[in-house]
Amino acid sequence: MVYVDEIDMDQEGIAEMMLDENAIAQVARPGTSLKLPGTSQGGGPSPAVRPVTQSGRPITGFVRPSTQSGRPSTMEQAIKTPRTALTARPITSASGGYVRLGTASMLTNPDGPFIKLSRLNLAKYAQKPKLAKALFEYIFHHENDVKNALDLAALATEHAQFKDWWWKVQIGKCYYRLGLYREAEKQFKSALKQQDMVDTILYLAKVYLRLDQPVTAMNLFKQGLDRFPGEVTLICGIARIYEEMNNISSAAEYYKDVLKQDNTHVEAIACIGSNHFYSDQPEIALRFYRRLLQMGVYNCQLFNNLGLCCFYAQQYDMTLSSFERALFLAENEEETADVWYNLGHVAVGIGDLNLAYQCFKLTLVNNNDYAEAYNNLAVLEMRKGHIEQARALLQTASSLAPHMYEPHFNFAILSEKVGDLQRSYTAAQKSEEAFPGHVDTQQLIKQLKQHFAML
Repeated sequence: MVYVDEIDMDQEGIAEMMLDENAIAQVARPGTSLKLPGTSQGGGPSPAVRPVTQSGRPITGFVRPSTQSGRPSTMEQAIKTPRTALTARPITSASGGYVRLGTASMLTNPDGPFIKLSRLNLAKYAQKPKLAKALFEYIFHHENDVKNALDLAALATEHAQFKDWWWKVQIGKCYYRLGLYREAEKQFKSALKQQDMVDTILYLAKVYLRLDQPVTAMNLFKQGLDRFPGEVTLICGIARIYEEMNNISSAAEYYKDVLKQDNTHVEAIACIGSNHFYSDQPEIALRFYRRLLQMGVYNCQLFNNLGLCCFYAQQYDMTLSSFERALFLAENEEETADVWYNLGHVAVGIGDLNLAYQCFKLTLVNNNDYAEAYNNLAVLEMRKGHIEQARALLQTASSLAPHMYEPHFNFAILSEKVGDLQRSYTAAQKSEEAFPGHVDTQQLIKQLKQHFAML
């Protein structure tokens, strides 16, 4: 039986998002909600320096379940967004993941299933504590039958006269899986009163994050650190919340604390590395990525990052060999597309625009939904004077990634040059909406308003 760590396996699917009946404040105070990521005051990088996901958060250095689950505003937008690590397309349904975990139970045995749950007398097994715990784990993880698991846990905790913290945690897990977050919160709190456990704190924090209460979750982690000083999972939990709230500087501090306790923590090293890279310190980022390589992490993403760091740190001898290795290790077309896209940037950097054009084309061959490549191809077409092609590419880019400001801004500039001021103004407004602090967009809007005033 494969044991599943429930703490990290948390992806909010489209079904869970759109059919969620929990009422959450629509207009939260700045800095208290994960739904309004741009509200943080904590020195988050601008989209001009660090690319953002559809939900408006900077791309993190490490793909974890929560980084992919932005909250799309409409069902249509949720389904349209391509599902890659760079965007925030939610998975179709989180319950799908649990079903796949339980597929082993569907193997046809000649004598029928291993245990027929419908025939079990749960009250009888609940009175045998040792057997009940093993049976619960089987029903919950293997059969994925939350309702029966909850019934067994309720009977067992009653038999233990409500004094066994383990059963309370399991009931909390069942409630969480069923979407009854407030009931789950009560169970986890009750379990914590009886027995202080790091796992229970993490489960309770997961409930608060699902209820969009990051500040409560952070306070819970900090209280946990008073009782379990130096516990890596708790420090990492705080860092993740800061990162999701766009407070990158505080997140980096906590990731450094994680490394003081555990200097082989891959997520912390990767996140600090990416933070240094986007803070214009590629040499320092290179040291962190090299550390990952020494630890035995050997995949496409790492060599991709190493190639970029080498290029921007002017260590050109290593750049192309890193990208070659990344292409060799790419497991799917999306990863290959990422490598070709970065090679396109390297080509632009050395002034070889024909090579750049080929690289961006290869990016689109591997991943047809790559909005950034469409945008960059459009810029190259504009340089060649192919206005109509550039316009078509920019429209494709902006429809694929409405959260990016670059396609809108480029389209506005292009339309203004051609004399189509109305379209230019509309695109410039969209650009300003995506990135309010972009000076060039503001200047363009000002110019256009002057034109309209003269008319």
